[in-house]
This record gives sequence, C-alpha cells and structure tokens, in this order.
Amino acid sequence: MIAGIINILRNKTELTVMVLLALLCLLAINNPTVQLKKSITSYMLLVDVSQSMNAEDLLVKDSPVTRIEYTKLLLKNIIDRSDCGSFFSINIFVADNIANIIEPVEKCKNYDELMDTISKLEWRMAWKGNSRITFGIKSAAKMQDSLNFPSKILFFTDGDEAPKVNAINRVNLDDFNLGEELIFVGIGGNVPVPVKRYNSRNMYVGYWGSDIYDSLPGATGSRNSDSGKDEPDPSVASADYERYLTKLYEDYLISLSEQIKSQYIKGELSDTFTKKILDNRPHQKIQSDFQLERPAIFIGLLLIVALHLRRKLTALLSLISNR
Repeated sequence: MIAGIINILRNKTELTVMVLLALLCLLAINNPTVQLKKSITSYMLLVDVSQSMNAEDLLVKDSPVTRIEYTKLLLKNIIDRSDCGSFFSINIFVADNIANIIEPVEKCKNYDELMDTISKLEWRMAWKGNSRITFGIKSAAKMQDSLNFPSKILFFTDGDEAPKVNAINRVNLDDFNLGEELIFVGIGGNVPVPVKRYNSRNMYVGYWGSDIYDSLPGATGSRNSDSGKDEPDPSVASADYERYLTKLYEDYLISLSEQIKSQYIKGELSDTFTKKILDNRPHQKIQSDFQLERPAIFIGLLLIVALHLRRKLTALLSLISNR
C-alpha cells in the first residue's frame, strides 16, 4: 500500500520536474531579458584644469602643493572610501566646456584605471585658455543627459574665472534644474598668491603676469597664446608687483550654489570632508536589461539536485516499508 502511494507520487513529481526542466532549457537557450529598475550610486567627478589650479597655496604634510595635486588626493580619498558597486566618471573642465575622460565605471572592477587616470590629470589637457564656470555646469548637465547615467556632479574648482562675471557677461541660470545633483568643491587658499607658468614641456619658467592679456590664466578670446608654440618660452611677469594673483573665490562659488540651489563644500584632506561627500551619495535608479539565462540554468540545476535527493529519500522509505 505505502509502496504504491510512493510510486504514484514519485512518477507525478518526476513528470512535473521534467516538464519544468524542459521549459527552463528553452528559456536558457532563448535568453530573454526583462526591464528592471536598479538603484545605483554614481558620481561625475569634474576637475578644473585651468592654469590657476597650478597655484601652490595648499599644504600636504607641511609641504606646499598645487591645487590640482591637492584635488587628485581628494578624488582618490573619495574613491577609496566609497563602497564597491559605486560608479565614477572622470571629466575635466576648461574654458566653457567639459570633456569626458572615463565614462561611468564601477569602482572595484576599474580601481586601477580610475587611480591611474586621476594621477595623470594636469593643465596641459586644456584646449583653450578661458574659464567660465557657469558654462561648465551647463555642459556638465548636457554630458549627464548624453550618458543617460544619472550621477551626482562633484565640481572641483578654485572659482577663478576670466573674464570675471559682471552684469554684461552673466549667464542666466533660471532654467538650470540640476542644482540638487551638483556640489561645488572649493580648492585653494583665501590669500592671493601668484600662479607659476610652465612651457609646453611642463618646465617652470616664471609667473603669470597680470598685464599680459594674451596669457592670463583663464584669458579669453582669439588672442590667447598657444603654449605649444613657445619661442622658446612664454612671457612671464618681470617683477613681483606684475604677477597675476589668484585665490579660492569662495564667496562667488557659494553665491552660485545658492542661485541654482546646489551645495558648496570646501575641499579638505580630512575624514570629515570625505564623509560629507559620501553622505551626499545619490540614490538614483536606472533601467537595465536583466538576462534570464543564468537564473534559468541555476534553477534547473537545483531541480536536478532536488530530484536526485528525493529519489534517495524515496528509496529509503521504500526499504523501510518492505521491512
């Protein structure tokens, strides 16, 4: 009696499992996809590489470093402290536009590539000599749209613009709607300092002169000199009082952040700064294709194992009933 019931149940169950396995095999062969919304943490790292970022007014272990070198350390700390699964893109800001160096990639799988790219950021990446931050944030918004990968934009800059913003050249930002997705990170000191000037071989030749319109750090217009055509070196200030002075234009960045309802944080090599950035991590959702091939194979293997174990159990119960 018991053996008969076991046999009926075994046959019906095995038939069901075989049908399911056949369906799962068909599913794995065709490998369909389903659209799922997936939460991600992503940062667009945007670095100002204009020549005012060559000013040495920051300290690391009591040694002076340039703003661009200080920025690189901040970037590396942020990536180091972020969780695996976080995405980062690396971009540079020059003149009135930005350029994408690395599209959004996952931190842990691309750690070496991210760190190597950050280490190589420098002023010679610039393709033009002016600096308009308002145009830069609009370009960043367009870049984010083109990548179709929502990210928190971290804009590392000293806020030193040329030409300086006035009533005539001010850009209307009333239609800028990405304020909550942007954080200005201020880089530099509060005391004006001169900016070192380098030739096309990246050799120091002197300081930028405040009276040389063609070569001001951030100068605008077609008259801007090309450092790639140094004869033999670009012109520099001949006296201390002629030097172009720069500082962190913190008030301007704060005003700009208030205007577009974004945030401003001063960049500092501290756990507090890094934590503040990571506490502002974005929680965006993107649509992604989820392939059913692997889940189908995995479920199929589980069914085969379960069927094998069931047969062992059935055989054991049959043996017991015969006794």
